[in-house]
Amino acid sequence: MKFDGYRLAVHIEPGGVRILTRGGHDWTHRFPGIADAAKKLGIGSAILDGEAVVLDKTGRSDFGALQRSLGGRGGKRVSGEAVFFAFDLLYFDGHLLTNTELSVRRHLLTDFLDGSTGAIQLSEEVDGDGEKMLESACIHGLEGIIAKHRGSKYRSGRTCDWLKIKCVQSESFVVIGYEESSVARGGIGSLLLAARQGHEWKSVGSVGTGFKERDAIHLKQTLDKLKTKRPAVLMKGKNLVFAQPTLIAEINFRGWTDDGNLRHASYKGLREIQDNAAIYEIDNGQ
Repeated sequence: MKFDGYRLAVHIEPGGVRILTRGGHDWTHRFPGIADAAKKLGIGSAILDGEAVVLDKTGRSDFGALQRSLGGRGGKRVSGEAVFFAFDLLYFDGHLLTNTELSVRRHLLTDFLDGSTGAIQLSEEVDGDGEKMLESACIHGLEGIIAKHRGSKYRSGRTCDWLKIKCVQSESFVVIGYEESSVARGGIGSLLLAARQGHEWKSVGSVGTGFKERDAIHLKQTLDKLKTKRPAVLMKGKNLVFAQPTLIAEINFRGWTDDGNLRHASYKGLREIQDNAAIYEIDNGQ
């Protein structure tokens, strides 16, 4: 099952526990419950790969609830509600496992997490028909599924051995400005979005739905503080206000247009600046 939260690595060491983001930022202090649970596993040394989430009443991961538990983007609160679902084991008891087959890594991970119901739990796997599992996930309102090749070694980046299959596409993009509106609630008609392409930014269009008036007011106030006369991407249009590419927005969308823009985009929320490794990257060949 695909979770909707923050991808983290939990480092268990003889001297303590560290919780790191994909960008290498230390968030141990933000997830004290997960850190305490890691200390109680009784493991000398290990690196767990997984996702920190907050679950709703139905047991589904809720990205908005996770954000609220941390005090919003840039918040200083700690999350006592977060649960870490571990799906891989990169290091264990002095041995680096990245060149070991996934089936072996999962066997070791299952040995010491099977049955765990606390702040660290095992992300269960299913061996079956992927199409039927995806259909079931979408019917139940889940994010989607992750499909992995059992014999694969651990590699960073995108590979064909590990596929993310979503019910609705969702990716992170930077906000490079907004279209000012005198009629829209909060003064924002739409947010201007961009993705990485090599060392540059490339426009992927805009999003004008999904945010409430309170969201729009906060976004406008924040973006106004980031105003710039040198846009990250040259764009033409009326009432455009450009901002430094600092804010990272999670966007739901239904696909891509022929000219490289998002189709039926909907705003989902802001990610932490430390989670900049999540920003969508377009291949230079596209």
